[in-house]
Amino acid sequence: MNYRQFGISEQLVERIKLKLKNKSVKDRVKKLVEGLSKADLQDPSKVQRLVKSSSTILSEKLTGAQEQQLVQFVVAQKIDPKNTLHLLKLWGMFR
Repeated sequence: MNYRQFGISEQLVERIKLKLKNKSVKDRVKKLVEGLSKADLQDPSKVQRLVKSSSTILSEKLTGAQEQQLVQFVVAQKIDPKNTLHLLKLWGMFR
C-alpha cells in the first residue's frame, strides 16, 4: 500500500526525508524506534505516541488528522522490524 492512499501528502514525506538526512536527527529517531516489535507497531496507541515523539524530534507540526493518517498507515503495513523483506518494502516505498 502506498502512503498516498492514506491521505498522507507527498510534501510532508519529502520534508521528513530531508530532515532525516541530518545525522543527529536521524540518530534521535533511530534511538526512539530501537527495540520495537511487530506487536508494538500493531498497537495504535503506541504508534500514536511514536508519531508524536518523532514529529517533535523532526520539528513537524502535525494536525490531528495527519497523526491519525500516519497511525493508520503504520498499523496497516503490519511491519515486522526484524523481517528484512518488510524493511526493504518500506525502503522502496520512500525512496
